Amino acid sequence: MCGIVGYVGKKEATPILLDALKRLEYRGYDSAGIAVLTDKGLSVYKTEGKISNLESKLPDIKGTCGIGHTRWATQGAPTTINAHPHVSGNIAVVHNGIIENYQELYDELKSEGYEFVSETDTEVLAHLAHRYYKGNLVAAVIEGLKKVKGSYAAAFICEDSEQVVAARKDSPLVAGIGNGENFIASDVTALLKYTRKVVYLHDFEIVSLSGGNIEFFNFEEKPVKKKTESIEWNIEAAEKSGYPHFMLKEIHEQAISVHDTLMGRLSELGGDVMLSEVTLTREEIRELERIVIIACGTSYNAGLLGKYLFEGLAGIHTDVEISSEFRYANPVLDETTLVIPISQSGETADTIAATKEVKTYGCRTLAITNVVGTTLSREVENVVYTMAGPEIGVAATKTFTSQLIALYLLAVHFAKARKRMDVDRSKRLLVSLKQLPGMIQQILNNKETILKQAKRFSNARDYFFLGRSLNFPIALEGALKLKEISYIHAEGYAAGELKHGPLALISKDTPVVALATRGLTYDKMLNNIKEVKARGSPVLAIASMDDTEISKYVDAVIRVPVTDELLYPVLTSVVVQLLAYYTADALGCPIDKPRNLAKSVTVE
Repeated sequence: MCGIVGYVGKKEATPILLDALKRLEYRGYDSAGIAVLTDKGLSVYKTEGKISNLESKLPDIKGTCGIGHTRWATQGAPTTINAHPHVSGNIAVVHNGIIENYQELYDELKSEGYEFVSETDTEVLAHLAHRYYKGNLVAAVIEGLKKVKGSYAAAFICEDSEQVVAARKDSPLVAGIGNGENFIASDVTALLKYTRKVVYLHDFEIVSLSGGNIEFFNFEEKPVKKKTESIEWNIEAAEKSGYPHFMLKEIHEQAISVHDTLMGRLSELGGDVMLSEVTLTREEIRELERIVIIACGTSYNAGLLGKYLFEGLAGIHTDVEISSEFRYANPVLDETTLVIPISQSGETADTIAATKEVKTYGCRTLAITNVVGTTLSREVENVVYTMAGPEIGVAATKTFTSQLIALYLLAVHFAKARKRMDVDRSKRLLVSLKQLPGMIQQILNNKETILKQAKRFSNARDYFFLGRSLNFPIALEGALKLKEISYIHAEGYAAGELKHGPLALISKDTPVVALATRGLTYDKMLNNIKEVKARGSPVLAIASMDDTEISKYVDAVIRVPVTDELLYPVLTSVVVQLLAYYTADALGCPIDKPRNLAKSVTVE
């Protein structure tokens, strides 16, 4: 995710801003920039690429007040002109987040004579602050942000005063208190070299920094009393925001990443999904006879859920292929086929090669990926970006659930275009989708139950994960996660396949995780549970909170909030991720860097 820093004090701002930005490099970014207040006004420098690129272009900038940014592109390509800071008159801004009503604000400001030079939504923040500025930067920022719908951590400076003003909604922001100097940053990591006294901002709070003063306000411009905290983490721990591993941090970020992937893409009023990046017309969607999803590893498991969604909701025959196998097959493809490659990094070699090949058949293509400007995104006609932010842990977690969300959005979009879903059904589903971040947080708040069960079975040599229908792909994903990071042999199966061979391996020493949320196949799943219990296997069920029956048949139950049957896979995914994590942690495994594995597989 993007990084924000700001400084006001007695020292030269430029080296402090650059150093602080470097401490946020682990988050991932594709451009960088700074704005420093000098005796000649604002000096703004930015460039695509690394901070080292920026450093090489900087003159000797003298000034003790400034802001800086590392950008991970979401709206607009990763170019110099789209890099932050953005400027309007005498005001500069850096911003993390997404402005949902960007187009409305753009049209309004454009009509007033404001000129836009970038493709980003952030520019509206600079123009809004400039519009309302009458000598009081705090008041101008507040008035401007009152017009904004979306998420932001944003920092502003103005030529008129040595002051940094920053605000937060749904995106992290922390202030640092020094001796005659003060700071802001999107992550405490950036500040630890300079101060360990920090104040965390909450939503709809404003901070005003000067060299010798720091003040906090609400959106009514009334002072807010804040608690100063002392940070005891080292730098490495701070990068993980206090979590012992990146994987656990990223599991906990899923409430945000799911929210961000949904943000700006739902219209509850008409029950519509808004995917402006998809250029397929409704007529073209209606003409599709087949979808082929190509992917590897975790992305392949996401694709399997996509098959259920596209066939069940949109009525389109869907096949899911492993990229490395698909390349050497003789596929039957034509112009009525839509190929959907899925890759977290956008650089997966086998998936890219397969995508290049399918284009020779005249197929339409639409990629799902997490990174803007990657090779895969350049090979396809359409891209749906997930908004998970950079993922450091090798085992995919938040990128997986964001891929699932992208597939839900596409399936509903296609279903509406093909007139397979009425407005009432789509409205209910979209409302349920919006509730998922809160439900994920409920699971995270009750993780002690999962920790207890992970420790209970951590000495097992073999594990089985069973699911039916929509939960079958999550059974595969749960097994993959467990073997990736704990090195325990684990298998995921469609539960109905037990009696066709795997039942021979079931014993009292083989824990079985049964994904048994309410739905069409629930009764069948209970029968499968009874089969393994009859052979002495301990069974851990993942079930919905309203299920009063399941506990009669299993050894333990992990419960998830009640939601639409279609959406349970998102919630059960979080549970199996935590189960794998706590199992690996109990065994002392190197969770973030499991042996023999890499984050992005860029070789065939």
